[in-house]
Amino acid sequence: MLTGKNIILGICGGIAAYKTPHLVRLLKKAGANVQVVATASALQFVSELSLATVSRAPVLRDMFDADRAAEGELTRHISLGEWADAFVISPVTANTLAKLSAGLCDDMLSVCFITLRPDKPVLLVPAMDGHMYNSPSVQRNLKVLAAQGCHIMEPESGELASGQCGLGRMPEPESIFEALTALIEPSFSLEGRTIIVTAGPTREKLDDVRFLSNYSSGKMGFAIAAEAARRGADVKLVSGPVSLSTPPGVERFDVESAAEMLDAASRHFDRCDVFIGAAAVADYRPETAVSGKIKKNDKEMEVRLVRNPDILSTFAAGRKAGQLAVGFALETKGGIGYAKEKLERKNLDLVAFNVYDRVTSGFEVDTNALTLIDRTGKVTELPVLPKQEAAGQLLDAVEQLLEQQ
Repeated sequence: MLTGKNIILGICGGIAAYKTPHLVRLLKKAGANVQVVATASALQFVSELSLATVSRAPVLRDMFDADRAAEGELTRHISLGEWADAFVISPVTANTLAKLSAGLCDDMLSVCFITLRPDKPVLLVPAMDGHMYNSPSVQRNLKVLAAQGCHIMEPESGELASGQCGLGRMPEPESIFEALTALIEPSFSLEGRTIIVTAGPTREKLDDVRFLSNYSSGKMGFAIAAEAARRGADVKLVSGPVSLSTPPGVERFDVESAAEMLDAASRHFDRCDVFIGAAAVADYRPETAVSGKIKKNDKEMEVRLVRNPDILSTFAAGRKAGQLAVGFALETKGGIGYAKEKLERKNLDLVAFNVYDRVTSGFEVDTNALTLIDRTGKVTELPVLPKQEAAGQLLDAVEQLLEQQ
């Protein structure tokens, strides 16, 4: 995807810096040339040797380096600004955000930022404690940099190095890779199309503190949404409760229950071109959710379940001519016959069948092995792929169906 592209990866001094060698490997695997530029404090959290090994290039640290001076390379920061196709700083700390927004350039990273050609994309990935991130100073600096044209990737919520839990975690390298790829290699094959994607699990309340749900992480649906946006589509992502960053260029709607997911998605049914049901929607919900907390007693507890609305079938049954319906069929073993039956029963144009093994395919993992079955009976069996690549293959099939309309 990034063959021959030149990328500067800036790394600042935060605990999340330990994740950056994996990001470098993803970029190198995609064919990019990577030059790491690290602040002095960054190298307290990640090894310079590790970064140099995976990037296959020396890590740049100091503005004034004796060895580079001897080789006549004291203007390297100028040449890097011309060389780079993109600049990503991950993690970027509150201190560096302040420096960049003020135009200071007292180290190699900030000088490279200043000298980057103005037509090249900059992706900033803040990572810090939630109170720091939400401080007026940091938010002001982010607004200044966004106004300058920098792209800001929002941090995730989760456990932080401080021991607290909240906003501030750096997104996983795979998500950063997807965001950067979308900036470097935009595609317009789906420009003018509106695509609805559902993703993640749903939660069906038993009482105010308990619910029925499943193991879906939302990774597959988010990968599809990210790739569709990269291809120029207007993407409406309806997500159950997950800990994932919103992909660049995607409009996101957060819901909990199946009924809420149907309500949010159905608002866009009339004007969408493609509906992709990648969410693991609960088939049943408790007939009545108890107010408060159910108390434990010595007796058995019975919960009466009722059917949830089928979101994909609802769309497929009422869709207009030219609209495509795409679904997923997950089984724990075998089951391709069930996927074909689902294609017919729900009046779908394409179904993606996968087997849940919790190792290479299905929920929670970063890879998937899809078998695509379309309305003509064509079967395409894909190998185990990272979910972002599997998403691309699925959308290739969707584009072929759109061309046949």
